[in-house]
Amino acid sequence: MPLARLKIIVAEDSELQRLYLCSLINELGHHAIEAEDGYEALELAVETGVKIVISDLRMPKLDGIRLTRKLRELDLGYYIHVIMLTDTDDAEDRVEALRVGADDFISKGSSTEVLKARIRTATRLINHADELAERTRVLKEANERIEEDLRTAATAQRQLLPNLQEDIMGFEVASAFVPSAIVSGDMFGCFALNDQKLGFYAVDVSGHGVHASLLSVAIGHLVTPDYFRTHAFDANGRPDPANMIDVLNQRFSVSENDDYFTMFCGIIDRASGHVDYCQAGYPSAFYVDRYGRAISVGEGGFPVGMIPTATYDNSEHHFEVGAALVICSDAAAEAENTSGQLFGDTRVRDVTQLFPSVRANKIPNEMVRALDEWRDGAPLEDDLTVVMLERKASHDTL
Repeated sequence: MPLARLKIIVAEDSELQRLYLCSLINELGHHAIEAEDGYEALELAVETGVKIVISDLRMPKLDGIRLTRKLRELDLGYYIHVIMLTDTDDAEDRVEALRVGADDFISKGSSTEVLKARIRTATRLINHADELAERTRVLKEANERIEEDLRTAATAQRQLLPNLQEDIMGFEVASAFVPSAIVSGDMFGCFALNDQKLGFYAVDVSGHGVHASLLSVAIGHLVTPDYFRTHAFDANGRPDPANMIDVLNQRFSVSENDDYFTMFCGIIDRASGHVDYCQAGYPSAFYVDRYGRAISVGEGGFPVGMIPTATYDNSEHHFEVGAALVICSDAAAEAENTSGQLFGDTRVRDVTQLFPSVRANKIPNEMVRALDEWRDGAPLEDDLTVVMLERKASHDTL
């Protein structure tokens, strides 16, 4: 295959030898650039953008070894192939030249074929480097487009998350959400189901990244107030959140992608404060009474979408006026500090017990602050969701 035409610097203090080499290089179809010494070769290398330099080992002012060292110190964004021209087979000289960055050697008086072979070898390496650089550029541009798409997707996903900083049916509801990556696998919601019932849920999809985020978005579109009303009540109108989770489990267990998620959901009666809830692998919530005493609510359960035959149970709790319920994803308890120590359930509970001295709508952000301090500012390794509901008033006082 014909060689591509290259610009090649010839650094040689002997005019006769320099002209001879330049003549051979030009005859080979390349463009030889003369340099009388190492300093001129260094300047030309910067000005011309050449990728091959043939340099005499021994030159006044700046010899081949020092020229090579200075070429290697340049930040040009590409590699310069250095061929050292020697008149001896001195091993020490060659070792030193290789140490500072020389790539090949040509003995003075070598045949045209030897010079051609050396240049062909250098050209092959240069072409390979150019191909890698082009692939890197293409991959970088593709990665930038992907990251931009992910940022756009993340913005759209977060717009789907409810802005839980409001009063709903006598409950003050607040939330905090911190994704571990650009997109996340968490989803949550809280809404009125009818004049008497308030529904809530939190979901944590297994895994990270785009796949988890797509599943969480699908769940967010699926689990609506209508979905609650259809599947979370029995035939007599009694709350049955376990049935809703069972329906979800049957739906997602047929997936061939091994998708599964954990979930905590419930229905609260606004008048009595009675809570019917179901826990499916999601961390237990913390119930904090009006005196700041916190207890764990829930005993575990099996994740959704993992085994079709899994069964789910309803549990009950009483929600007093002035008390609060805190739902927190496992990113909090599993967060490690710089020593590898887990934040743990005890510290999560301690943060929840800041209520009622700290207002309920501030507790989610207090959890975020405590975790940031625990990890010394390092980002979380999993998505964090914190949802807090405070029962402000009974039905009779509304």
